[in-house]
Amino acid sequence: MNAKYDIIIVGGGAAGFFTAINIAEQNPKLKIAILERGKNVLEKVRISGGGRCNVTHACFVPNELVKFYPRGEKELRGPFHQFCSGDTIEWFEKHGVALKIEDDGRMFPTTDSSQTIIDCFLGLTQKLKIEVLTGQSVQSLFHGEDYWKVETNHETFSCRKLVMTTGSNPKIWELLENMNHTIVPPVPSLFTFNIKDARIKDLMGVSALAKVKVKNTKLEATGPLLITHWGMSGPGILRLSAWGARLLAEKNYQFVLEVNWLNDVTVEEAMETLKELKQEHAKKAVSKKSPFEFPNRLWESLVSASGISNETKWADLSKKQLTDLANQLTHAHFQVNGKSTFKEEFVTAGGIDLREINFKTMESKLHQNLYFAGEIVNIDAITGGFNFQNAWTGGFIVAHSITAS
Repeated sequence: MNAKYDIIIVGGGAAGFFTAINIAEQNPKLKIAILERGKNVLEKVRISGGGRCNVTHACFVPNELVKFYPRGEKELRGPFHQFCSGDTIEWFEKHGVALKIEDDGRMFPTTDSSQTIIDCFLGLTQKLKIEVLTGQSVQSLFHGEDYWKVETNHETFSCRKLVMTTGSNPKIWELLENMNHTIVPPVPSLFTFNIKDARIKDLMGVSALAKVKVKNTKLEATGPLLITHWGMSGPGILRLSAWGARLLAEKNYQFVLEVNWLNDVTVEEAMETLKELKQEHAKKAVSKKSPFEFPNRLWESLVSASGISNETKWADLSKKQLTDLANQLTHAHFQVNGKSTFKEEFVTAGGIDLREINFKTMESKLHQNLYFAGEIVNIDAITGGFNFQNAWTGGFIVAHSITAS
């Protein structure tokens, strides 16, 4: 059996649905199918943002927005000038989904439910007569002179234009590699650090704004650091993991993490502050109260790690203890042994080499009428709605270039 379509989109996720809907809205005459290998579509949308779906981020300037992408910063500048976060908000509102901005800039449906996005997409595919076919695992691709043939585990399809939106799917990457596309090997991008250390052993849930650095590298990041039962997490750590995805994979996730609990305060500045505190609070116990903007429990732990007992008063601190404490505050070293996945939102760095894609159209430079959108390409972002924004932008550009041609 050979089912014929104008457009076939492989991958029933965010980028696939957004592409299909935008194509159909711009040209309702086109016969479009979405092929999904799983039983359900939009699974990543369902679990995103803890089931609330972090649709985009309230950063509306393309040149600023690109800075959240460890891979793809240069390439996305043009696309974001065509379709940016403001356009995403407008698109969803036009389709009956109101969005809201949270304090950290993340944007969610006002319903706080990812089901709102799923219902919007499913409703539009029905209305626009886009066929959604599940349980279709692509086995082979063939490019004829003016058509594509897509063979799945169930049937054979043909189309004029083919769009790949399969995310981090090794099988599809392999098929594309066989068609001479270069695949940058995937490595995890957003992950937390496994650390066993007496200083953080009983501090689960403690958070502080810190600067984190991978020792003996240029890799550093700033942001809230959260202590967990397995080690360290929080936006600062996730940012470091995203920018250091390749380097940390090479190190097999074994490295020394340098933490400055005072963010950008230097060891010399910390020393001066401690000397002042020694004068001002001479008769008070050092461990009693944190003089810095982080929790008491963390302060007590760092005081103890500097060889200072609970009863020691500020006046009795030796020069060595002051030096040790200044170092614990600004240069604390932690041995990282491995990583843990951040929630269910597994993001990888890797995919189709960006040099093989025309970012004005999202078309393959190697094969005519083959397009890409979403995480199938070597683009990824930190957490906060940025990976979805890449999917919407890519999908919009694919739709625009297909309907314009």
